[in-house]
Amino acid sequence: MAELKKNILATLAYFDVFNYPLTREEICLFLPAKYEPMLFDVAMACLVSCRLIYRFDKFYTLKNDPYLIQRRNDGNQKAFEMIKVARKVGDILIRFPYVRGIAISGSLSKNYADEGSDIDLFIITAANRLWIARTLMHCFKKLTFLVNREHYFCMNYYIDEQQLEIAEKNIYTATEVVTLIPIQGDTTFADFFTANAWTRNYLPNHIMRVSTAKSLNKIVLKGMTEWLFNNRFGDVLDDRLMKITAGRWNQKTQQKRLNNHGILLAMAVDKHYAKPDPENFQYKLISRYETKVAQLLVENHHSVAN
Repeated sequence: MAELKKNILATLAYFDVFNYPLTREEICLFLPAKYEPMLFDVAMACLVSCRLIYRFDKFYTLKNDPYLIQRRNDGNQKAFEMIKVARKVGDILIRFPYVRGIAISGSLSKNYADEGSDIDLFIITAANRLWIARTLMHCFKKLTFLVNREHYFCMNYYIDEQQLEIAEKNIYTATEVVTLIPIQGDTTFADFFTANAWTRNYLPNHIMRVSTAKSLNKIVLKGMTEWLFNNRFGDVLDDRLMKITAGRWNQKTQQKRLNNHGILLAMAVDKHYAKPDPENFQYKLISRYETKVAQLLVENHHSVAN
């Protein structure tokens, strides 16, 4: 029972970093181990009675603050509308050469959005053509600035089919992987989730969503463009575009340029991935989470142990 209580607190602590209350079912999904439902309900009742966690309607939180529930409900409604837009965006972006899969990521994939939220997208490309695909997509994104829709096309994280496994393995990356909402490329994401089965070590109760993605259709112009670059010239061009992009991003980082959210612009670059790297964000978040869990367990040792 003590271990279960600790795990419930740890699960709520992770989402407390984002001020996001959870339902009973969501707590079960994000627990790091499997438990009998009856035992889980007893542990939850004990934690509520001891005021280690607080219940407001169907939501649970570490803070005795009902505003968090209103914030979540508003965010869920906003996310519902934005996800519909994101699916339309996916219908456009899947037409670009070498794009094999598109998923919603970030806070929107956790069903939350506010007035400042973007549509963050996770992109899978064909092997060894990530940089051709990314360059074409980002040229298109520049055009969206003309109609003030750039926040609909935040293509933040790219990987290719040659390296589907996420290298960093921790609670943050596991949560990000299992909460992705695939919207294009069902078989591609089936392969992706298979390659990242390690997430079950962190979140054994979570079932990853492949059925939310559309199947890939043949697009004549896309196929013709890929045929033009499926050769040695395409290899050289992809390498060259990677080096150019890496150089530009290094310059942005050295100049300490900030994005619209005031975060330092930085990107990790490789032949098979392109991903944001804002000031050791993962390390800082995990450190905050672990500190919060440690404080909870120290301050409430007696209640948790019984």
